[in-house]
Amino acid sequence: MKSILAIDTSGDACSVALYRDGEYMVSHRLAPRRHAEILLPEIKMLLSQAGLFLRDLDGLAFGRGPGAFTGIRIATGVIQGLAFGADLPVVPVSSLQALAQGAWREHKARHILTALDARMGEVYWGAYRMDIGDLAVSAVEECVCAPREITLPELHGDYWFGVGSGWATYGEVLSETVERRYEHDQPGSGFTRRELVGLEPNRYPHARDVATLAVVALERGAFAAPEDAQPVYLRNRVTR
Repeated sequence: MKSILAIDTSGDACSVALYRDGEYMVSHRLAPRRHAEILLPEIKMLLSQAGLFLRDLDGLAFGRGPGAFTGIRIATGVIQGLAFGADLPVVPVSSLQALAQGAWREHKARHILTALDARMGEVYWGAYRMDIGDLAVSAVEECVCAPREITLPELHGDYWFGVGSGWATYGEVLSETVERRYEHDQPGSGFTRRELVGLEPNRYPHARDVATLAVVALERGAFAAPEDAQPVYLRNRVTR
């Protein structure tokens, strides 16, 4: 079994998880603007509790964004530094994908619209479906745009779960977007209305879900050298 340390600071939560032999140790707490202060102590605490050193791990993972610029930059810098020091591979994980994975873990949602408040009237968003192995797989390319401009893919069942801070800010518009009728690709098939079956607007990306996705990626060889592990902001004008 793989062992991996994962972090996410792309939102208000400072989240750290240690995965080892199918078990998780987690530290997850809201700490707006305190990520730089508490992230390393939380990492050291989990490693100490597990009786591990960095060199004992198989890899590191981090929420690469999108999200708050400062938090993403902190996570990237910390993981790069740790990976260089311990000569470990790095798995960058989409923070939107981690949100979707968390929606499955907590609510067994199979179609998930993740939306993070990007300010300036926009959201970072992604649409995900649960694949074999209960892993969140992207159904569209993640994007930043106004909520009304979101176009969801046609998926079997069309029951959707909404998650992320974008729902707290633009919940009404996003709900209308989900439940908008669409015409099927096949001629004569008529129209279908999607249904929003659940919502968690105050959820932040969780390092446990980053770790879950990263373990599979690591086993598949989908990892990067420390210097190639880069953040993803989705737009040039970033938010702090």
